[in-house]
Amino acid sequence: MNNILKRTLLPSLMAASLAGVTLVPAKPAAADDQVLRDAGIGAVTNVVTGAVRGNGNVLGNAVKGGVTGAAVNGANGLRNTRNRHHRNIGQDVVVGAGASAVTGVVTGDGRDTLGNAVDGAAVGAAIHLLTNGK
Repeated sequence: MNNILKRTLLPSLMAASLAGVTLVPAKPAAADDQVLRDAGIGAVTNVVTGAVRGNGNVLGNAVKGGVTGAAVNGANGLRNTRNRHHRNIGQDVVVGAGASAVTGVVTGDGRDTLGNAVDGAAVGAAIHLLTNGK
């Protein structure tokens, strides 16, 4: 009796679980379709702030800024669709500062964490100013 249940129940249970996993729609990612725009704004802004402060090389600053811009976009994407066009400057600046500080540590530029946070705050502010209401 036990073998009969295993042979009939197990395959149908596996098929049902596989269908449930593949057919149930997943929640979309938090970042919106403008993530590349924000990453580009972040890269350019961080290259400029890095040059003004005399910190890091162009490529490292561009990578840090791109990651920071994508993080700011992702944090903005967590808001509902009605409020996505009205960004919050405080949120953009804080997320930018945090993302840039963490990215600096990960990329090996952890000597100047406060400077990385300032660069990231500038990225968040630039993204806010250039994209708010669009």
